[in-house]
Amino acid sequence: MSQVQPAIDRFTSERSELAPAPPPWSARSAIVGESAALQRALELVARVALTDSTVLLLGETGTGKELFASRIHDLSARRLRAMVCVNCAAIPATLIESELFGREKGAYTDAVDRQIGRFETADRSSLFLDEIGELPLDVQVKLLRVLEERQIERLGSVKSIAINTRIIAATNRSLEGRVTEGHFRADLFYRLNVFPIRVPSLRDRPEDIPQLVWHFINEFSPRFGKTILEVTPDSMAALQRHRWPGNIRELRNAVERAMILATGPRLSIAIPSGLAVARASSGRLIDVQRDHIRKILEVANWRVRGSGGAADRLGLRPTTLETRMAKLGLTRPRPVASV
Repeated sequence: MSQVQPAIDRFTSERSELAPAPPPWSARSAIVGESAALQRALELVARVALTDSTVLLLGETGTGKELFASRIHDLSARRLRAMVCVNCAAIPATLIESELFGREKGAYTDAVDRQIGRFETADRSSLFLDEIGELPLDVQVKLLRVLEERQIERLGSVKSIAINTRIIAATNRSLEGRVTEGHFRADLFYRLNVFPIRVPSLRDRPEDIPQLVWHFINEFSPRFGKTILEVTPDSMAALQRHRWPGNIRELRNAVERAMILATGPRLSIAIPSGLAVARASSGRLIDVQRDHIRKILEVANWRVRGSGGAADRLGLRPTTLETRMAKLGLTRPRPVASV
Protein backbone atom coordinates (compact mmCIF):
# COMPACT_ATOMS: atom_id res chain seq x y z
CA MET A 1 0.00 0.00 0.00
CA SER A 2 1.30 3.49 -0.82
CA GLN A 3 2.92 5.41 2.04
CA VAL A 4 1.23 8.57 0.76
CA GLN A 5 -2.29 7.62 1.82
CA PRO A 6 -1.65 7.46 5.61
CA ALA A 7 -0.23 11.00 5.53
CA ILE A 8 -3.23 12.22 3.52
CA ASP A 9 -5.64 10.46 5.90
CA ARG A 10 -3.98 12.11 8.91
CA PHE A 11 -4.18 15.48 7.17
CA THR A 12 -7.88 14.95 6.35
CA SER A 13 -8.65 14.09 9.97
CA GLU A 14 -6.77 17.11 11.30
CA ARG A 15 -8.25 19.44 8.68
CA SER A 16 -11.81 18.49 9.62
CA GLU A 17 -11.14 19.62 13.19
CA LEU A 18 -9.08 22.73 12.46
CA ALA A 19 -10.61 24.25 9.35
CA PRO A 20 -13.49 23.84 6.90
CA ALA A 21 -13.05 21.10 4.31
CA PRO A 22 -11.93 22.28 0.85
CA PRO A 23 -14.46 22.35 -1.99
CA PRO A 24 -14.77 19.13 -4.03
CA TRP A 25 -12.83 20.52 -6.98
CA SER A 26 -9.96 21.96 -4.91
CA ALA A 27 -6.39 21.69 -6.13
CA ARG A 28 -5.66 19.09 -3.46
CA SER A 29 -8.31 16.69 -4.72
CA ALA A 30 -7.48 17.24 -8.41
CA ILE A 31 -4.32 15.09 -8.54
CA VAL A 32 -5.89 12.12 -10.28
CA GLY A 33 -4.27 8.78 -11.04
CA GLU A 34 -2.78 5.64 -9.59
CA SER A 35 0.18 5.01 -11.91
CA ALA A 36 3.57 4.10 -10.50
CA ALA A 37 5.13 7.27 -11.94
CA LEU A 38 2.58 9.49 -10.21
CA GLN A 39 2.77 7.59 -6.92
CA ARG A 40 6.57 7.92 -6.82
CA ALA A 41 6.26 11.70 -7.11
CA LEU A 42 3.51 11.81 -4.45
CA GLU A 43 5.67 9.77 -2.09
CA LEU A 44 8.28 12.53 -2.28
CA VAL A 45 5.59 15.17 -1.78
CA ALA A 46 4.36 13.47 1.40
CA ARG A 47 7.89 13.26 2.81
CA VAL A 48 9.00 16.82 2.11
CA ALA A 49 5.65 18.40 3.09
CA LEU A 50 6.36 17.69 6.77
CA THR A 51 9.48 19.88 6.62
CA ASP A 52 10.12 23.54 5.79
CA SER A 53 12.68 22.71 3.09
CA THR A 54 12.69 24.51 -0.23
CA VAL A 55 11.16 22.41 -3.03
CA LEU A 56 11.85 22.65 -6.76
CA LEU A 57 9.14 21.16 -8.99
CA LEU A 58 10.36 20.14 -12.43
CA GLY A 59 8.20 19.13 -15.36
CA GLU A 60 6.75 20.02 -18.72
CA THR A 61 4.04 22.60 -19.20
CA GLY A 62 0.56 21.36 -18.32
CA THR A 63 1.65 18.57 -15.95
CA GLY A 64 0.03 20.14 -12.89
CA LYS A 65 2.99 21.56 -10.97
CA GLU A 66 0.75 24.06 -9.15
CA LEU A 67 -1.40 21.15 -7.94
CA PHE A 68 1.72 19.51 -6.52
CA ALA A 69 2.67 22.77 -4.81
CA SER A 70 -0.81 22.96 -3.31
CA ARG A 71 -0.54 19.37 -2.09
CA ILE A 72 2.80 20.13 -0.40
CA HIS A 73 1.28 23.16 1.30
CA ASP A 74 -1.93 21.37 2.31
CA LEU A 75 0.01 18.54 3.95
CA SER A 76 2.33 20.93 5.81
CA ALA A 77 2.07 22.67 9.16
CA ARG A 78 1.41 25.92 7.26
CA ARG A 79 -1.89 24.72 5.79
CA LEU A 80 -4.13 26.98 7.89
CA ARG A 81 -2.81 30.03 6.01
CA ALA A 82 -3.41 30.44 2.28
CA MET A 83 -0.58 29.64 -0.09
CA VAL A 84 0.51 32.66 -2.16
CA CYS A 85 1.17 32.07 -5.88
CA VAL A 86 3.30 34.12 -8.27
CA ASN A 87 3.87 33.46 -11.96
CA CYS A 88 7.31 34.97 -12.49
CA ALA A 89 6.85 35.12 -16.27
CA ALA A 90 3.52 36.96 -16.08
CA ILE A 91 4.77 40.05 -14.20
CA PRO A 92 6.75 42.69 -16.13
CA ALA A 93 10.44 42.85 -15.18
CA THR A 94 9.99 46.44 -14.03
CA LEU A 95 7.36 45.40 -11.47
CA ILE A 96 8.51 41.98 -10.28
CA GLU A 97 10.78 43.34 -7.53
CA SER A 98 8.05 45.42 -5.86
CA GLU A 99 5.54 42.58 -6.33
CA LEU A 100 7.78 40.13 -4.50
CA PHE A 101 9.42 42.31 -1.87
CA GLY A 102 7.03 45.27 -1.57
CA ARG A 103 7.75 48.98 -1.76
CA GLU A 104 7.62 52.10 0.37
CA LYS A 105 5.64 55.17 -0.57
CA GLY A 106 7.73 57.32 -2.91
CA ALA A 107 10.11 54.48 -3.82
CA TYR A 108 9.66 55.61 -7.44
CA THR A 109 7.52 58.12 -9.31
CA ASP A 110 4.30 56.09 -9.43
CA ALA A 111 4.64 54.65 -5.92
CA VAL A 112 1.90 56.72 -4.28
CA ASP A 113 1.47 54.37 -1.32
CA ARG A 114 3.14 51.50 0.49
CA GLN A 115 2.76 48.03 -1.03
CA ILE A 116 3.15 44.79 0.88
CA GLY A 117 5.01 42.23 -1.22
CA ARG A 118 4.18 38.57 -1.76
CA PHE A 119 6.91 37.41 0.64
CA GLU A 120 5.36 39.34 3.51
CA THR A 121 1.89 38.18 2.51
CA ALA A 122 3.14 34.58 2.64
CA ASP A 123 4.77 34.98 6.07
CA ARG A 124 4.15 31.78 8.08
CA SER A 125 2.75 30.24 4.88
CA SER A 126 4.09 29.02 1.53
CA LEU A 127 5.07 31.04 -1.54
CA PHE A 128 4.78 29.27 -4.90
CA LEU A 129 7.11 30.79 -7.50
CA ASP A 130 6.03 29.37 -10.86
CA GLU A 131 8.31 29.70 -13.90
CA ILE A 132 11.20 30.63 -11.62
CA GLY A 133 13.63 30.43 -14.53
CA GLU A 134 12.19 33.67 -15.96
CA LEU A 135 13.23 35.86 -13.01
CA PRO A 136 15.51 38.77 -14.00
CA LEU A 137 19.10 38.44 -12.76
CA ASP A 138 18.90 41.45 -10.42
CA VAL A 139 15.84 39.97 -8.70
CA GLN A 140 17.61 36.61 -8.46
CA VAL A 141 20.23 38.27 -6.24
CA LYS A 142 17.54 39.44 -3.81
CA LEU A 143 15.82 36.06 -3.83
CA LEU A 144 19.13 34.41 -2.96
CA ARG A 145 19.43 36.68 0.07
CA VAL A 146 15.92 35.77 1.19
CA LEU A 147 16.74 32.08 0.99
CA GLU A 148 19.99 32.54 2.91
CA GLU A 149 19.01 35.13 5.53
CA ARG A 150 15.19 34.89 5.67
CA GLN A 151 14.96 38.67 5.44
CA ILE A 152 13.62 41.10 2.84
CA GLU A 153 13.87 44.82 2.19
CA ARG A 154 11.01 46.71 0.60
CA LEU A 155 11.91 48.76 -2.44
CA GLY A 156 12.89 52.23 -1.24
CA SER A 157 13.74 51.08 2.30
CA VAL A 158 16.94 50.02 4.07
CA LYS A 159 15.08 48.31 6.91
CA SER A 160 15.27 44.51 6.93
CA ILE A 161 12.09 42.58 7.69
CA ALA A 162 12.35 39.02 9.01
CA ILE A 163 10.03 36.55 7.29
CA ASN A 164 9.11 32.91 7.78
CA THR A 165 8.10 31.86 4.28
CA ARG A 166 8.44 28.42 2.75
CA ILE A 167 9.53 28.54 -0.91
CA ILE A 168 8.11 26.14 -3.49
CA ALA A 169 9.50 26.91 -6.95
CA ALA A 170 8.62 25.38 -10.32
CA THR A 171 9.98 25.44 -13.84
CA ASN A 172 9.35 23.74 -17.17
CA ARG A 173 12.82 24.66 -18.37
CA SER A 174 16.28 23.30 -17.60
CA LEU A 175 17.73 25.59 -14.95
CA GLU A 176 21.15 24.03 -15.53
CA GLY A 177 20.82 25.14 -19.15
CA ARG A 178 19.78 28.62 -18.06
CA VAL A 179 22.87 28.76 -15.83
CA THR A 180 25.10 27.75 -18.74
CA GLU A 181 23.51 30.42 -20.92
CA GLY A 182 24.15 33.05 -18.24
CA HIS A 183 20.45 33.71 -17.57
CA PHE A 184 20.27 32.09 -14.13
CA ARG A 185 22.62 32.32 -11.16
CA ALA A 186 24.38 29.08 -10.26
CA ASP A 187 24.31 29.90 -6.53
CA LEU A 188 20.55 30.46 -6.63
CA PHE A 189 20.04 27.20 -8.52
CA TYR A 190 21.87 25.28 -5.80
CA ARG A 191 19.81 26.98 -3.07
CA LEU A 192 16.56 26.12 -4.88
CA ASN A 193 17.59 22.58 -5.77
CA VAL A 194 17.42 21.31 -2.19
CA PHE A 195 14.61 18.84 -2.85
CA PRO A 196 13.75 18.49 -6.55
CA ILE A 197 10.61 16.59 -7.56
CA ARG A 198 9.94 15.72 -11.18
CA VAL A 199 6.23 15.84 -12.02
CA PRO A 200 5.65 13.05 -14.57
CA SER A 201 4.41 13.88 -18.04
CA LEU A 202 1.11 12.38 -19.19
CA ARG A 203 2.82 10.12 -21.73
CA ASP A 204 4.68 8.50 -18.81
CA ARG A 205 1.39 7.57 -17.14
CA PRO A 206 -1.06 6.50 -19.92
CA GLU A 207 -2.83 4.15 -17.51
CA ASP A 208 -4.13 7.24 -15.68
CA ILE A 209 -5.86 8.65 -18.76
CA PRO A 210 -9.23 6.85 -18.33
CA GLN A 211 -9.49 8.10 -14.75
CA LEU A 212 -8.53 11.62 -15.79
CA VAL A 213 -11.05 11.61 -18.64
CA TRP A 214 -13.90 10.67 -16.30
CA HIS A 215 -12.67 13.23 -13.78
CA PHE A 216 -13.04 15.95 -16.41
CA ILE A 217 -16.38 14.56 -17.64
CA ASN A 218 -17.70 14.81 -14.07
CA GLU A 219 -16.37 18.37 -13.90
CA PHE A 220 -18.01 19.53 -17.14
CA SER A 221 -21.30 17.60 -16.93
CA PRO A 222 -23.02 20.00 -14.48
CA ARG A 223 -21.67 23.01 -16.34
CA PHE A 224 -23.02 21.89 -19.72
CA GLY A 225 -26.10 20.10 -18.39
CA LYS A 226 -25.14 16.83 -20.07
CA THR A 227 -25.01 13.24 -18.84
CA ILE A 228 -22.29 11.01 -20.28
CA LEU A 229 -22.57 7.27 -19.68
CA GLU A 230 -19.85 5.95 -21.96
CA VAL A 231 -16.66 6.98 -23.75
CA THR A 232 -16.18 5.15 -27.04
CA PRO A 233 -13.47 2.47 -26.74
CA ASP A 234 -11.74 3.72 -29.89
CA SER A 235 -11.52 7.20 -28.41
CA MET A 236 -10.08 5.99 -25.12
CA ALA A 237 -7.50 3.80 -26.87
CA ALA A 238 -6.44 6.72 -29.10
CA LEU A 239 -6.15 9.01 -26.08
CA GLN A 240 -3.82 6.54 -24.40
CA ARG A 241 -1.63 6.28 -27.51
CA HIS A 242 -1.35 10.04 -28.03
CA ARG A 243 1.88 11.76 -26.90
CA TRP A 244 0.12 14.76 -25.27
CA PRO A 245 2.70 17.53 -25.71
CA GLY A 246 0.39 19.78 -23.67
CA ASN A 247 -0.06 17.10 -21.00
CA ILE A 248 -3.05 17.17 -18.63
CA ARG A 249 -4.07 20.68 -19.64
CA GLU A 250 -4.31 19.54 -23.27
CA LEU A 251 -6.32 16.45 -22.30
CA ARG A 252 -8.73 18.58 -20.27
CA ASN A 253 -9.26 20.86 -23.27
CA ALA A 254 -9.95 17.86 -25.52
CA VAL A 255 -12.58 16.54 -23.10
CA GLU A 256 -14.19 19.98 -22.78
CA ARG A 257 -14.46 20.34 -26.56
CA ALA A 258 -15.97 16.85 -26.86
CA MET A 259 -18.49 17.67 -24.14
CA ILE A 260 -19.57 20.83 -25.98
CA LEU A 261 -20.16 18.83 -29.18
CA ALA A 262 -21.80 15.83 -27.50
CA THR A 263 -25.44 15.21 -28.42
CA GLY A 264 -26.05 12.02 -26.44
CA PRO A 265 -24.75 9.89 -23.58
CA ARG A 266 -21.90 8.37 -25.65
CA LEU A 267 -18.81 10.57 -25.85
CA SER A 268 -16.27 10.48 -28.67
CA ILE A 269 -13.10 12.46 -27.96
CA ALA A 270 -10.96 13.55 -30.91
CA ILE A 271 -7.19 13.80 -30.65
CA PRO A 272 -6.17 17.49 -30.69
CA SER A 273 -4.95 18.66 -34.08
CA GLY A 274 -3.41 21.96 -32.95
CA LEU A 275 0.29 22.30 -32.20
CA ALA A 276 1.29 18.82 -33.29
CA VAL A 277 4.69 17.46 -32.39
CA ALA A 278 6.38 16.08 -35.49
CA ARG A 279 7.13 12.40 -35.11
CA ALA A 280 9.14 11.96 -38.28
CA SER A 281 12.80 12.75 -37.71
CA SER A 282 13.62 12.97 -41.42
CA GLY A 283 12.30 15.31 -44.05
CA ARG A 284 11.60 12.57 -46.58
CA LEU A 285 8.25 12.92 -48.33
CA ILE A 286 7.20 9.36 -47.46
CA ASP A 287 7.80 10.03 -43.74
CA VAL A 288 5.83 13.28 -43.84
CA GLN A 289 2.99 11.51 -45.69
CA ARG A 290 2.95 8.61 -43.21
CA ASP A 291 2.85 11.01 -40.24
CA HIS A 292 0.05 13.10 -41.75
CA ILE A 293 -2.13 10.09 -42.57
CA ARG A 294 -1.55 8.61 -39.11
CA LYS A 295 -2.64 11.88 -37.50
CA ILE A 296 -5.86 11.98 -39.56
CA LEU A 297 -6.55 8.33 -38.72
CA GLU A 298 -6.18 9.12 -35.01
CA VAL A 299 -8.56 12.08 -35.33
CA ALA A 300 -11.06 9.75 -37.04
CA ASN A 301 -10.51 7.07 -34.38
CA TRP A 302 -8.97 4.89 -37.14
CA ARG A 303 -12.25 4.73 -39.06
CA VAL A 304 -11.47 4.80 -42.79
CA ARG A 305 -14.91 4.80 -44.39
CA GLY A 306 -18.06 6.86 -44.04
CA SER A 307 -18.79 10.50 -43.33
CA GLY A 308 -16.08 11.95 -41.10
CA GLY A 309 -13.84 8.95 -41.69
CA ALA A 310 -10.17 9.34 -42.54
CA ALA A 311 -10.73 8.92 -46.30
CA ASP A 312 -13.44 11.58 -46.24
CA ARG A 313 -11.17 13.95 -44.29
CA LEU A 314 -8.27 13.38 -46.68
CA GLY A 315 -10.41 13.68 -49.83
CA LEU A 316 -9.49 10.17 -50.96
CA ARG A 317 -11.45 7.09 -51.94
CA PRO A 318 -11.47 4.55 -49.09
CA THR A 319 -9.80 1.94 -51.31
CA THR A 320 -7.06 4.42 -52.22
CA LEU A 321 -6.44 5.22 -48.55
CA GLU A 322 -6.36 1.54 -47.62
CA THR A 323 -3.77 0.91 -50.36
CA ARG A 324 -1.62 3.78 -49.09
CA MET A 325 -1.93 2.57 -45.49
CA ALA A 326 -0.69 -0.87 -46.51
CA LYS A 327 2.21 0.68 -48.45
CA LEU A 328 3.17 2.91 -45.50
CA GLY A 329 2.79 0.13 -42.93
CA LEU A 330 -0.05 1.87 -41.08
CA THR A 331 -2.27 -0.55 -39.18
CA ARG A 332 -4.88 0.07 -36.51
CA PRO A 333 -3.23 -0.34 -33.08
CA ARG A 334 -4.62 -2.84 -30.66
CA PRO A 335 -6.79 -1.36 -27.89
CA VAL A 336 -4.90 -0.38 -24.72
CA ALA A 337 -6.26 -2.06 -21.64
CA SER A 338 -7.72 0.43 -19.14
CA VAL A 339 -6.57 0.36 -15.53
